[in-house]
Amino acid sequence: MTPDTLSALLAHRSATALIDRGRAVSFAALGDESRRVARGLRSLGVAPGERVALWLPNVSAWLATFFACAQLGAIAVSVNTRFRSHELADILHRSRARVLVFWPEFKGIDFAGLLAACDPRALEHLESIVSYAEQDAKPRPGLAGKRAVSYAMLAGSAPLLESGAAPGAGCAIFTTSGTTKAPKFVLHDQRTVLAHARDVATGFGIGGDAAMLLAPPFCGVFGFCSAMAALSAGRPLVIAPAWDAAQAARDIVAHRVTHANGTDEAFAQLIENPGLSFSNVRFFGYAAFNPAHADIVQRADARGLKLVGLYGTSEIQALFARQDENAPAAERMLAGGRPVSAAARVRARDPQSGAIQPHGSPGELEFFAPSSRMAGYYGDPGATHSALADDGFYRSGDLGYTLADGRFAFLARIGDALRLGGFLVSPAEIESVVQQAPGVAACQVVGAARPEGTRAVAFVVMKENASLDEAGVLAHVSGRLARYKLPVRVFALDRFPATPGANATKIQKGKLRELAEALLH
Repeated sequence: MTPDTLSALLAHRSATALIDRGRAVSFAALGDESRRVARGLRSLGVAPGERVALWLPNVSAWLATFFACAQLGAIAVSVNTRFRSHELADILHRSRARVLVFWPEFKGIDFAGLLAACDPRALEHLESIVSYAEQDAKPRPGLAGKRAVSYAMLAGSAPLLESGAAPGAGCAIFTTSGTTKAPKFVLHDQRTVLAHARDVATGFGIGGDAAMLLAPPFCGVFGFCSAMAALSAGRPLVIAPAWDAAQAARDIVAHRVTHANGTDEAFAQLIENPGLSFSNVRFFGYAAFNPAHADIVQRADARGLKLVGLYGTSEIQALFARQDENAPAAERMLAGGRPVSAAARVRARDPQSGAIQPHGSPGELEFFAPSSRMAGYYGDPGATHSALADDGFYRSGDLGYTLADGRFAFLARIGDALRLGGFLVSPAEIESVVQQAPGVAACQVVGAARPEGTRAVAFVVMKENASLDEAGVLAHVSGRLARYKLPVRVFALDRFPATPGANATKIQKGKLRELAEALLH
């Protein structure tokens, strides 16, 4: 019987659900812990629709608390452990979370101090703070003047047997990146979380004797969807609180890992392990964040590891689409591919004319995703309305193109795309050529207004002991790209401005555009 609620997903299974730093946790044990935590949360006043903020790394307690919230019909608000006081205060205030669950000294960081530094007015709706610990299980008193409870106390409650779970109940809130505006709260319900997890398990071949290594954190949709797919398939999920490439390499061998999804940076670290064999690997999907790893697919190929490009967003969930692992490297390195849901459809719309683009012509990607689309932006019906077309397609804000066989390719964010010489151009196309110039380690390209129209401006980070030869870089590019794509200037930076995300730091194109305008005037 196919489960229609998250509580049902854990029921009637005896296999291993998690391997947490070598410790096996069965589905039965995870389910029992979640039911105990559910009773503990209910004793703290958590009712259907209430929000519980999870400020935890990848530990089994994150999942137990998430499933506990689902059993109560409550909503888990995912908080990135990279966030600091300002970001935490904003999320707690706008979500009106009743309870915060956190690890006060994770990685030696004073998270309790970060909480204490929050504006008290942002915490007015917060009533209880739950401290997780793996040694000292006592609650920490006096945290932000709120009721203090230990996670061990919650997990020591009697199991709650009745369930308030429902397919249409909201269960998880994820924040968008928010590099230029306040992050939006993306709300998903139990029905679509489960449906998408099943689609991913099928589309990624997670079954039989599969095992999933979790590289991204639970707090982002990338890690969350990877985890839910493995649990949906009844296969073990190998987790650790923090990413460590050396430990991950040992886990791949020890637990016969077949599947993993992660960033280009994570896989670049993995393939540096000379003794690691990938013979047991069936599918490793990756997302590109670091321009210095533009050749990661080719480098992984040389190590016998086929990396596969993925696509997803918070609004339609991560792992929405994947490339074919048997395709050439040039195709596998593209974000996009074929949607994992047979019901999904993709189109590209010209952002100026509004016309649907023919296959192969770039436009804003729009997605019909009935089995994975968000319920909406929590607390922001106006933003929800703006993001959805009248026929239910989600307007992604991403530039890309479709293919006749149902696949698509992502190129760039619409705000980052350049209209040069009357054509929409992906900055990645120019960046990839600049990065091939001698001495260039990484490149980012933005547009700047000039009297003759928008022109490309390139920012580069140079390799160690290399200095910028601007004329040489421009000569290199001019022989490989059309003249209208040639950057008007190339500037060297020590590093690109970036903001932390759930999976990796994201380069702030907006700040680069401001810098380009300032340098050209």
